[in-house]
Amino acid sequence: MMHMIGHALFGLVIGIVARMLLPGRDSGGIIVTALIGMAGGWLGGYIGQQLGWYKQGQPAGFVMSVVGAMLLFLAWRYI
Repeated sequence: MMHMIGHALFGLVIGIVARMLLPGRDSGGIIVTALIGMAGGWLGGYIGQQLGWYKQGQPAGFVMSVVGAMLLFLAWRYI
């Protein structure tokens, strides 16, 4: 249970940082921000693995998580 809460809080922090770095307005509230932040961590890890920066199963770092979340927020704007 605590593990899931930790992921949700980390996702929320990643989502908030990604929103602050992107100009413009985003729809969605705190839940959407946390979900996009969590998915951004996964996407950042996947991108990092494809670039050879992370090994298989290694989690993304903070910066790549934010980059992944920023990409997802951009996609969210166009959906």
